[in-house]
Amino acid sequence: MPLAFEVLATCGRARLGRLSTPHGVVATPAFLPVGTLGAVKGLCPADLETAGAEILLANLYHLALRPGIETIERLGGLHAFTGWSRPLLTDSGGYQVLSLASLRRVEDGGVSFRSHLDGSLLRLTPEGVVADQLRLGVDVAMVLDECPPWPIERGEAEVSWERTLGWARRARAAWPGGPGGLFGIVQGSVYPDLRQRAARELAALGFDGYAIGGVAVGESPADRRSVVEWTAPSLPEDRPRYLMGVGYPEDIAHAVRSGVDLFDCVLPARNARHGVLFTRAGPLRIRNARFRDDPRPPDADCRCPVCRRLSRAFLHHLVRSGELTGAVAATVHNLTHYLDFMEHLRQAIQSGVLADFESAPSCGDRAPL
Repeated sequence: MPLAFEVLATCGRARLGRLSTPHGVVATPAFLPVGTLGAVKGLCPADLETAGAEILLANLYHLALRPGIETIERLGGLHAFTGWSRPLLTDSGGYQVLSLASLRRVEDGGVSFRSHLDGSLLRLTPEGVVADQLRLGVDVAMVLDECPPWPIERGEAEVSWERTLGWARRARAAWPGGPGGLFGIVQGSVYPDLRQRAARELAALGFDGYAIGGVAVGESPADRRSVVEWTAPSLPEDRPRYLMGVGYPEDIAHAVRSGVDLFDCVLPARNARHGVLFTRAGPLRIRNARFRDDPRPPDADCRCPVCRRLSRAFLHHLVRSGELTGAVAATVHNLTHYLDFMEHLRQAIQSGVLADFESAPSCGDRAPL
């Protein structure tokens, strides 16, 4: 079954949509919890389902290192291996080109990594990552791309962009047409002409969806938002648009207004492990002494099991004590908060009131990691 995407309603450039995949339907705009190794740290599939997740992100680079593509394929594919029965998207490893720069060599043919685990060689090519994602049986596969660093001069960004475009052409030629779908990735750093050229070139290749990559890598918030504003409207209207790695609620709301449909970020889970809980009134740094005797739930309006049963005082105690339960509970809460935030965005688009949404308290303030 190939991917199918339908726009059900619009509010300005924002779109309420339905993404149909071999493993179920995703209401968009949607947030993808990050399960790098097939699981969000501390949570099992049932926890994600209770939180309201409809699609999960995993990472091909990390899964290729352990347990290995062959092992997962032998055990029935990534859905059977992880116990997650809903849609799955795998990042191809392009972000690791940036984050593991000291352990890789990039050339036009692909990327060679020295494993951060044991130093063994892992070779990624555009055709190879397509084949590996098909073997995993995921619903959305991503092309191999080069995520450039920040800052980067325009000339270097153009060389990187041309390489990513060449890899996209090779990946598209290797894609057999499903099951599931293949997304192209727009790169070009903060240079408008590169981004818009990339969007046009990738659109001509006829991918099942399109991602905006290479953002949230150190550029200013203003530059990040500008990239989204330039790029999203240049992508095909009848295909899903995915902003990779951007996750503060106010940035998500801005990107939704620009016409983006899918988002992923480690922020909800990573902040949870550092004792930061997102709420409709702003973030709670639950380690702070002022919560030691606070009997209230983290967020009285939250539907998550943590807010229904646990107090701020108990979570303060768990986190200050280093008890694993504290990090797990905070992760459940933060992901529920994010997924509810996406539902509120969808309702606002449906009702035509998205223009009033960004000032809502649920956008909160930025919380340090």
